[in-house]
Order: sequence, then C-alpha cells, then structure tokens
Amino acid sequence: MASKAIILDSGEELLIEKPPLIKRMGKKFKRDWRLYLLLLIPLIHLLVFSYGPMIGAVIAFRRFVPGGNILGEEWVGLWFFRMFWNDPQFWRVFNNTWILGVLTLLFTFPMPIIFALMLNEVKAGKFKKIVQTLSYLPHFMATVVVVSMLQTLLGNSGAINNFIYSLGGERILFMQRPEWFRTIFVSSRVWVTTGWGTILYLAALTNIDPTLYEAARVDGASRWKQTWHITLPGIRPTIMTLLILNVGWVLGVNFEQVLLQQNNLTMATGDILGTFLLRLGIESHMFSFASAVGLFQAIISLTLLTITNFISKKMTESSLW
Repeated sequence: MASKAIILDSGEELLIEKPPLIKRMGKKFKRDWRLYLLLLIPLIHLLVFSYGPMIGAVIAFRRFVPGGNILGEEWVGLWFFRMFWNDPQFWRVFNNTWILGVLTLLFTFPMPIIFALMLNEVKAGKFKKIVQTLSYLPHFMATVVVVSMLQTLLGNSGAINNFIYSLGGERILFMQRPEWFRTIFVSSRVWVTTGWGTILYLAALTNIDPTLYEAARVDGASRWKQTWHITLPGIRPTIMTLLILNVGWVLGVNFEQVLLQQNNLTMATGDILGTFLLRLGIESHMFSFASAVGLFQAIISLTLLTITNFISKKMTESSLW
C-alpha cells in the first residue's frame, strides 16, 4: 500500500497510508458512476462506427467474395494495390481529388479568419449580430438543398443566365460544363463554411488581453500593425490546429456535394475518389479493390496530417500532439 508523507508544523513527518489504485478507482466510479455512464455512450459509438470497421480493411489484401467469408477468401497480398496503381482511370480520379481538395483548402480556410477579423472591427453591436446570424445560416442547410439552389441559380433559365442574356450575352450551361465544376464547388463551399468557421476564431479573439491593444495604441501602432503583431499571433494556435485538421481532410473533399453536383458531362473534372469508390464497391461489387483504394487514400491523408503537424510544431510550437 502506497503512503504519503505530510510535514506537520512541529517538524514531525506524518505518514498517511494511501489505498491501492484499484480501490481508489472503485470509490471514484461508485461516486461518479452517472458521469461514467454518459461517457460510455460515445465510447461505444466510437468503437462500433470508427474502430470496428477498420477490421474490414484486411480485405484490401484478401480476395472478397459476396456471401463468403467476411474477411475474404484467400490472401492476395498487394495484388489489388498493383491493380489500381496501373489503372489510368484511378490516377485521373486521384488528380481530380487532389486539385479539388487543394483549391478548397486554399479558398475556404483563410476566409473564416478574414471574416472574423472584419467582424472584430465592427463596433455596432446589432449590425454585428445580424451579419453573424446571416453568415451562419448556410451551414445549417442540407447539402441537397445547397445543390438544388445552385441548379436553380445556374440553370439554363436561372437567374444568372437570365442576367447574362439581358446584357446581350449567351446563356452558359454552368452545371453541364466540366471547366465550371471546380469553380462552382469551391465557391459554394466558401459560402457554406465561412460563417460557421468564424465562430472558432471569434472565440479565440476574446482570449486576447485588451491591454495589449491599449499599449500598442499608446505606442502609435495603426490598426493594421495591431492586427499583424497582436491579433494574428493571439489566434495562431487556433489557426494552426484547424490548418492541420484541414490538411488531413484534403483528399476527403465533400463527397455528398460532389455526388449531387456531378453528372455524366462533368466527370472529367468532377469525378473524385469518393465517387470512384462508390462505383467500385456498391455498384460493381469490387469490394477488395475499393478497400485497397480507400486504404491508400487513408495512408496519404495520415501522412499529410503527420507532416503538417511536424512542420507546425517546429515553426510555431503549435501542434495536435
């Protein structure tokens, strides 16, 4: 049994015997069992829906036959990996995913920061609340609603084409042109995510000591210099944490919107790994091949996440681990 020494005022040392660890944990569990019960629910969800499906990744190395062994019939090693590695269609889809993911990151990531800095400068309380509320609304729209709005606005007889036609121009089939797919997708993602992402940065801005701004004003610093030397360094940990997470999802893009927005005419630029896996796994029943592609995508994402975290830790001392 462990003991703890306490020094009394008289200078004497008093040893107090501590109960074993298991006994202490038992007392805590008995006292706070309701809290542990609440914790059990998300843990079960995590195990069932996040860690449990990882077992199925083994079929990327085994030949899976529908109706047979759930973990595959025979070991084939890297055969499926070599299969997609030599598939030109896979590399077309991979390049589409990479380009769309990088463009989305470049435009959607800095916008909440810029918008938060702009809102932070607004002094009119009512106007600020109205702008915040309006900017948050797109986040709560279902993806199918967002795509339906895009089709209505950008359709052949939509508001945008009617405006172009009224100026003497020709109508453009935006939703059927592959060269417009990425522009429409990235623009809509900026609209949907900017307001919601601003919440985190506004919360981070409230933690900056106001006396720093007062001292900067006394020294004659302009608003731009205050932003550059006080505001941005103050929210840098939040910026780097979200950047690391966003880089990890750069190949994830937004599967639901891509699936709803794409059509047979936009496959050249709108076909990504998510939709490619859907066709392979669900429609073509090539589960082992799809698992190999999905595992490859996960490894790339994990690698990007680790590299970004390492660079961030070295350069800014902010990291996830």
